[in-house]
Amino acid sequence: MKLMKRSRKITITLAIAALALGNIASASAANKTITCYKGTTVKKVTAANPKCPTGFTTTKPKAAATTAATTKGAVVKIDATYKGTITMVWGEADVTVTNVTATGSGATGGLDKLSGMGAAAPAEQCTPFDGEGTLGSGADTLKVKYADGAMACSADADAPTTVTIKKGPLTIVSGTGKYAGATGSLTLTGTWKVDSASKGTKPATAVTLNLVGTITTK
Repeated sequence: MKLMKRSRKITITLAIAALALGNIASASAANKTITCYKGTTVKKVTAANPKCPTGFTTTKPKAAATTAATTKGAVVKIDATYKGTITMVWGEADVTVTNVTATGSGATGGLDKLSGMGAAAPAEQCTPFDGEGTLGSGADTLKVKYADGAMACSADADAPTTVTIKKGPLTIVSGTGKYAGATGSLTLTGTWKVDSASKGTKPATAVTLNLVGTITTK
């Protein structure tokens, strides 16, 4: 008799435990967990019918795009002054600029050095001329030449006088480094003194050149 009572108690206890565990399992199965986002803040919400707090959303924000250090197709504005020396050789009816070297200041776009040469056959005070040179040094350079229409004028019919490049459109021939494949619109003008136009090589004289325009990288 005592054994039957004890067995009945054990059965009842097990039934209650099973019912409790069933309820717990049922509650756990009914709960859901969602992830909520607000800017860089992340929250997890667990409930039978979970909802994000005000201002939060279940949509994960997209990562911000990283801007490249060097943008392709960037436009570089140039407004620079170059100061240095120019060396000329006078012939019977022409003049050759054998060397120009100058250092730039201002908005050079990293093209802080200038070197070049040129030639003209001055029959009048204003005459067309040819010239080519290199802008920059090291890895980043531009090779340029004067385009059609380049014009230089002397202030006087005879030396001593001052020569001024009145029109100086440039054509970009090639480039290296960040200027490889670059295009653009550049103008190089400037002035220098001519003490003598007699035949022969003349001493280097001071020259000031101004480079303005834009360069578009590839």
